[in-house]
Amino acid sequence: MSHTLLLAHGSRDPQWCQPFVDLVAHLQREDVSLAFMELASPSLSEAVERLVALNIRHLRILPLFFAAGRHLREDVPLEIQRLQIQYPHISLELLAPVGQHPVMQNALAQVIASA
Repeated sequence: MSHTLLLAHGSRDPQWCQPFVDLVAHLQREDVSLAFMELASPSLSEAVERLVALNIRHLRILPLFFAAGRHLREDVPLEIQRLQIQYPHISLELLAPVGQHPVMQNALAQVIASA
């Protein structure tokens, strides 16, 4: 069973987090959920633990970031490595951040053109 875990940065401000929660609710898909890197819940490890308990065996982690900075180059891979050791029976796949996807770049170009 496969699942996509959207990974946002996180904030102590619930208003900052709400658009990500709303996005997942809008998608209305059981195979998509949300985690935060820091400062908000659920964390990546909490989300993975919950999904493993639901018998999910393949997780695609999709960062909701524009680019791969230090968090995506260092922190997230280290956390995934730690989780992979903790749960050797599951597959964790880190995808490129959404900002690098051509569809997102085209959508941003349209928003900028209409501004």
